[in-house]
Amino acid sequence: MKKTLLYFGVILSNLLGNAQENYEFTELINIDTTPVISQGNTGTCWSFSTSSFIESEIIRLTGEYVDISEMYNVRNTYPIKATNYIYRQGKAQFSEGGLVHDVLNSIRDYGLVPVEVFSGLMGDKTVHNHSEMVSILSSMLDTYIKNPGRSLDPKWKKAFNSILDVYLGENITEFYYNNKKYTPQQFAEAYSIHTEDYINITSFSHEPFYSNFILNIPDNFSNGSFFNLPIEELIHTIDSALKEGYTIAIDCDVSEKTFSSKNGIAVVPEKESNNLEALRSIYPEKEITQEYRQQEFENYNTTDDHLMHITGKVKDQKGNNYYKVKNSWGSDKKTTKYGGYVYFSDAYIRLKTISITLHKDGIPRNILKKLNQQKIVEN
Repeated sequence: MKKTLLYFGVILSNLLGNAQENYEFTELINIDTTPVISQGNTGTCWSFSTSSFIESEIIRLTGEYVDISEMYNVRNTYPIKATNYIYRQGKAQFSEGGLVHDVLNSIRDYGLVPVEVFSGLMGDKTVHNHSEMVSILSSMLDTYIKNPGRSLDPKWKKAFNSILDVYLGENITEFYYNNKKYTPQQFAEAYSIHTEDYINITSFSHEPFYSNFILNIPDNFSNGSFFNLPIEELIHTIDSALKEGYTIAIDCDVSEKTFSSKNGIAVVPEKESNNLEALRSIYPEKEITQEYRQQEFENYNTTDDHLMHITGKVKDQKGNNYYKVKNSWGSDKKTTKYGGYVYFSDAYIRLKTISITLHKDGIPRNILKKLNQQKIVEN
């Protein structure tokens, strides 16, 4: 009897051990990108993630590694945010947030510059901190909206830009890079960045699939439109793009307890009681349907918290696939396990992705055909 109990005890112990194996990852796809950096104390992940994405695009298109300026994009986006906020009499979003297309719009209108030309760090500062600047800008705009002088002085834009000049630096019209003179527009052209080549894709059932619509989320102040795919086709697009060497910018929700930059893991355990343990060990995950995804979005459980950059895939020892996602919170080993990357499970991507952006050539042919039919992509 004792031997029988011992035998079943060993079996039970093995089963429990297997259910809680610590993660061991093997790399499947790793696309070239630039080093992980920190956005500091700012809400400008949208520029850091998209800039990283554009840097990978430059590598793919030209073979060159260029560290582009995140703050140049930020500097040129704030006046647009301010104008929108003023014209809507404060009934709009004015915050540090933004989306991928805000960077693409900035590149389209103002070009690109390398970080060595425009760092956005004034004086002897080495870390970005926009707390004071944002507070001043917000107060300034709210004062204009209250209109104490009963007339909006047309010089308000000049005053607003002067604050940006003090905290981020004055805008530039030309510069030298590798002993060659450029305008920002010439620089973008020289490195083959054409903003019309990039497509925004989402997956929500409150709008018709295969339509193009404005996604109503707080940070979409510029009313960018998104092509709407069923979630299976969105996942297929990500997988196909990565396989072909294209990285993807992603807007996602990172507010969940099952997202951990420190552990480098983002998962959706089947049982909520396993949420904390699943940051270290493998547990079964929820099956994510289109309906559940929509429900969580409409319940505000899935929100547009953060933008990041998908650069590859890994698998664990049980064969489960994860997406290698580059963050912008630095690479300190004390605060991040995988050098600034977070591994998103398939379930997490399916549930918590708000949208993706990628080069049109990275989109599978059958899906690209649907975009062409909607006249979203012109050949």
